[in-house]
Amino acid sequence: MLEGLKVVEFSTWVAGPSAAMVMADWGADVIKVESRTGDPVRNLFAAREDVTGNPVFDLQNRGKRSLVLDTGTADGRAALLRVLAGADIFITNLRPGALKRARLDYDAIKDELPRLIYASVTGYGLEGDGVDLPAFDLAAFWTRSGVGGATIPDGIDPFFCRPGMGDSACALATASAALAAVIERGRTGKGRLVETSLIRTGSYAVGWDLSIQLKFGEHNRAVPRARTQSAVSNYFKTADGHWVSVSVRSPRDWPAIAAGIGHPELVADPRFATPMDRVANAQALLAILDAAFSRLSLDEAAERLTKADVIWAPLQSLAQVAEDPYAHAAGCFIEVENALGERFMAPASPARLPGDTEPGHRKGAPPLGAHTREILIAAGYAPGEVDALVESGAAVDIREDA
Repeated sequence: MLEGLKVVEFSTWVAGPSAAMVMADWGADVIKVESRTGDPVRNLFAAREDVTGNPVFDLQNRGKRSLVLDTGTADGRAALLRVLAGADIFITNLRPGALKRARLDYDAIKDELPRLIYASVTGYGLEGDGVDLPAFDLAAFWTRSGVGGATIPDGIDPFFCRPGMGDSACALATASAALAAVIERGRTGKGRLVETSLIRTGSYAVGWDLSIQLKFGEHNRAVPRARTQSAVSNYFKTADGHWVSVSVRSPRDWPAIAAGIGHPELVADPRFATPMDRVANAQALLAILDAAFSRLSLDEAAERLTKADVIWAPLQSLAQVAEDPYAHAAGCFIEVENALGERFMAPASPARLPGDTEPGHRKGAPPLGAHTREILIAAGYAPGEVDALVESGAAVDIREDA
C-alpha cells in the first residue's frame, strides 16, 4: 500500500524504529541511518553463545536498508540531507538538543526540504522543561503519564511495564500522524513537522480514567480482585487452574453469566437485583461466582460463556498465545528471514492488508551499513565520491571494513 513512499529513519531503541518498521511492512522503502556503532538494540543477545540472531532487532527493523553516516561531520550531514532530498518522511527520536546542535532539527532543514514530513518522537514533547530529558517508555509512558499509577493497585509494590510496550503504541501514533501529513501534502504541496511523545501517548492510552480525572477531579484505579466493586466483571479460576476474564457490556450479560455458570436463581436474589445491589454486595457475590467457576474446567467455562455470548478470554502466557488459533486466524504472526538465512515466526504489525499485497514472509533487519554504498549512489553520489566519504569516515560501508 505504501509502495513508492520513501522513509528515512534516524533513531534508536524502539519507538522511532518501530514506526518506520510498520511503514516498511506496508511497502514503504525505509532507510535506517545509524552511527558506526549502530542502534544499541543490535547488541541484544550479543553475549550469548547459545543463540543466533536477534528477534527484537528484527522485529523493530525488518524490511529496512542500513546507511551508516557520521552526521557530526560536515560531509556526513550533507550526505544525510542529500538522501532526505528524495524522501517523503523523516523519523527521528534523537533528543531535540542533539539534533539542534547538529543542525538537523526541523527549523534547520525545513526551508531546504520544504516537502519533507519531519516526524519527531520524544519522551516529553518539544516544549517545556522536559524537552531534552532522556526517556524510555517505562519513564514517560508508564510512570509519568499515569498508566502505571492507574494500573498498579495501592499496597502493591510498583512494577515495570514490559519492554517496548509504550513505545509500540507511540510508534502507531507516529506512523498514523506521518501518513496523515502525506495526505495533507497531497493538497498543499508542503511538508510539516509531526510531533509524538511517549507521555502524550500514555495519557491517551489511559484516557478513559484521565478524562474522568480531568472532569470530576477523581477516578477509579485498579484494585485487587478481592476488593473489587464489580464481582461479575472479574477474573475467575477454573477447576484445572486456569484464569478467565469475564466482562459485562450490557444489562443482559448478568442473567446470561448467571445461567451459564449454573446459577440462574442469582438474578432474582434481592442482593444482586440491580447493578448497585451487586456493588453493595460484591464480596458475597464474588464468593458465589468463585465457587461456581472452581467447579468448571477451562473447556467447560469456555463452552458455557461462549454459548451465552459473553465477553470472556483465558489469561494466557506468551507460549499459549503462540499456539492460540484465534491469534493465528487474526494474522498476529508472520514469518521472517533474518540476515543469517534463518526463518522464524515474529509478531506481525497490527493492521492486516489482505490480498496480493501480503508476502509469504518478510526480510529481517539489515546488517549494519549493508546498503551505505547503494543508498548514496542512488542519492546522486558518484562511486568515487562514495569512496571519498568512506575514506574520510563521513560514511561507513561496514562490508568493506569487515
